[in-house]
Amino acid sequence: MAGFIGKERHTVDEKGRLMIPARFRRRFGLGDEEGLGDNAYRHSEGLYIMKAQDRSLELYEPFIWGGTRKTISALSDFNPEERLLKTLMYESLEIVDLDRQGRIALSKEFLDHAGITKDVVIIGADTKMIIWDPDRLLGLLEESAGRFATLAGRYF
Repeated sequence: MAGFIGKERHTVDEKGRLMIPARFRRRFGLGDEEGLGDNAYRHSEGLYIMKAQDRSLELYEPFIWGGTRKTISALSDFNPEERLLKTLMYESLEIVDLDRQGRIALSKEFLDHAGITKDVVIIGADTKMIIWDPDRLLGLLEESAGRFATLAGRYF
């Protein structure tokens, strides 16, 4: 898989563009099971960005999002709960292009959702990047500081 690991601080410019860290951009296309080793999709297909329920933004490469897309597509339009899930997922999703400088443009709707005005923290979370407003992330970390051992013990 992609293997995005690490944390970086960046800023969103006045046009809502965010620079994707170079070390993450270098990981694009690695692990692509469809053999796009030349990263041909990078400019043509775009990256998938989703508003997460925790008020962050999640950024996915196309080949990673493809697995989720298959799962969502398998949901029935005739089952009200499955149809609702499809609606909620796709309402929260956009495709953004990576420009020649390694930036993506974030819409006002997505910036507002995450509370981002200028500064951001980008966390590499293996198969995705998570984009946070620094103050919101700090609040989450402070609020959850004592839960790490419990959560790790439960899942590992």
